Amino acid sequence: MNDENAVMSTADRLIYMANQIARNVAVMGQDEAAAMVEDHIRSFWDPMMRRQIVALAAERPDALSPIAAAAVGRIAVHCR
Repeated sequence: MNDENAVMSTADRLIYMANQIARNVAVMGQDEAAAMVEDHIRSFWDPMMRRQIVALAAERPDALSPIAAAAVGRIAVHCR
């Protein structure tokens, strides 16, 4: 099977989505983009997905872009 047909794990999919959202708003600058990503995740991801991305950020800190990591860090404060 080639990479185009590979199926992403749930963890990889969540990381991909968080990074994709961050990439789409990066032109806004680090702080505003992180706030926008945080708002998007809070608004559209269910609580289990939010808990998973927080755990993944802790387990795989290099997997998230700086903007996505900042957004997830803000979310982490409220998931404890």
